[in-house]
Amino acid sequence: MLRLDLRRPLVPLVLGILTCTTLTWSAPPARGDERPPNVVLVFADDLGYGDIGCYGATGYDTPNIDRLAAEGRRFTDFYVAQAVCSASRTALLTGCYPNRLGILGALGPDAKIGIDAGETTLAEVLKARGYATAIYGKWHLGHHPKFLPTRHGFDDYFGLPYSNDMWPKHPTNRNFPDLPLMAGEQVVQLNPDQRMLTTRYTERAIQFIEAHKDRPFFLYLAHSMPHVPLHVSDKFAGKTPRGLFDDVIAEIDWSVGQILATLQKNGLDERTLVLFTSDNGPWLSYGDHAGSAGPLREGKGTTFEGGVREPCVMRWPGRIPAGSVCREPVMTIDLLPTLAHLAGADLPARRIDGRDIGPLVLGEPGAVSPHEALYFYWGNELQAIRSGRWKLHFPHTYRTPDGHPGSGGRPSANIEKRIDLALFDLEEDPGETTDVSDRNPEVIARLSRLAEEAREDLGDSATGRKGSGKRAPGRL
Repeated sequence: MLRLDLRRPLVPLVLGILTCTTLTWSAPPARGDERPPNVVLVFADDLGYGDIGCYGATGYDTPNIDRLAAEGRRFTDFYVAQAVCSASRTALLTGCYPNRLGILGALGPDAKIGIDAGETTLAEVLKARGYATAIYGKWHLGHHPKFLPTRHGFDDYFGLPYSNDMWPKHPTNRNFPDLPLMAGEQVVQLNPDQRMLTTRYTERAIQFIEAHKDRPFFLYLAHSMPHVPLHVSDKFAGKTPRGLFDDVIAEIDWSVGQILATLQKNGLDERTLVLFTSDNGPWLSYGDHAGSAGPLREGKGTTFEGGVREPCVMRWPGRIPAGSVCREPVMTIDLLPTLAHLAGADLPARRIDGRDIGPLVLGEPGAVSPHEALYFYWGNELQAIRSGRWKLHFPHTYRTPDGHPGSGGRPSANIEKRIDLALFDLEEDPGETTDVSDRNPEVIARLSRLAEEAREDLGDSATGRKGSGKRAPGRL
């Protein structure tokens, strides 16, 4: 498992670290005949906050992802909406909290729901502005034809419709059917050789860039790794000192490097915004096949920082200041409205939860988070809220490894623990170790009021609230 040296400088970002702080939008949106920027969104799976060099990882190198940070912007407080596959991807692609849209957890092969046809995805937003659109990798928003990417704004699709562990070789002997690899809406292979997934996705991504270099494009490269079962191609197997997980990260980093090289080769560097992040934190019960949350508490499946805070780096030469750092809290729900603004595209007709964080992305002096609060649900239960430096956990149970780490691709058992009402100062205590409730009753009162607003709108199973603003998922 990855270990962090917190004394190590977080990348060569010392070249002029800028802290984000403006609401002045100095970047006018692209309109009319002006060509909007290309967007490349690289989305890893189960990658921890401590799994990338520019976030303090040691033991292996991630030079290409670190390059994104050194030549762009590193976000220290970047969140996903829920720390699990389908819910997280719903937020990313719709700009909505996933419980607003009724897509929770990780949809399996027996799921009868998916993204509703009435929702507008990021791909549809950009497609309406003239973008070519493609997804290569994991979809996980419904595997029946009406839910597939090609029905929701993507021109091209190649990848897995759900998680790579949902197949007959599951380590806990769960009874999954054959795993389909899809191209468009057709199954092209069952139980594909997972060692080649990262390479095959990357090859498709390169071909897409080459084919659309003369028009704006949106490329969503959603890697299946490092979600278990871990697999790596022969060119990276055994190449890092400590084993398979590190090999997998090295190959994902290689993939990022291939994308950057293709952009440079085609003269697209300054026309392209590249983003790298992940869907949730590490699946800690898998031990040596899991990543690291670094200094953060817990991992995937929880609302602690290790589950919901993710590495995020963005690069756009000439527009994003090189070697800069943003310390404001933002979330994946913000990407849709931000990219829509940059592209000069219209927002969805239905209500979304994300806000335009363009000033933060571009390093505008004085920019702050547009959110008064960010809400952290597990399923339909409101478990935590962050506002500024403060994070308030409401009483809830959560799963955590039983203390006997899994190994070799087999997980340990989980146990349930409980946290009572607890307040953490994330600026002083990002690891959520010290409850400061007794010293800050006014903060608890303010955050509790904000939580009530969320319960009215989005509901809360812990308090029996249904929520007035929820919409139904798509159904068969």
